[in-house]
Amino acid sequence: MEKRIETGWLLDFYGPLLTARQQALLRLYCEEDLSLAEIAAQEGVSRQAVHDAVRRGAAQLHDFEAQLGLLSRYRRLYDALRQCQAVLTQMESADRIETDESAETARGFSRELQQAQRKALRETLTRLADEEGFDGI
Repeated sequence: MEKRIETGWLLDFYGPLLTARQQALLRLYCEEDLSLAEIAAQEGVSRQAVHDAVRRGAAQLHDFEAQLGLLSRYRRLYDALRQCQAVLTQMESADRIETDESAETARGFSRELQQAQRKALRETLTRLADEEGFDGI
């Protein structure tokens, strides 16, 4: 199952690089979750023909990913953005605490939390910039 999901992700990124037939068969296999026999019956070909086409198409998708790395880059960016979002949520939470609790206690806690969050945010953005080859962050 996990292999089908991974192939589905790769199909979303690199599908247009395959033939129309390979795309169609892989979509039936990954997205519609049809068995090889079901696809063969639907397409009027042998199960072996479907198996070969799906296997070759999946191999091509994995080769594209090995050469271009778009899916892995997308996942790194997505993870970094999620981390940034978590930090921003914590910062918003600290702002609410500051208005709800006594001013002095909240300010001290808020300052410490914001410093830690800014540091985490800077580290995340710096790591992302380094991985992606960006300058000036």
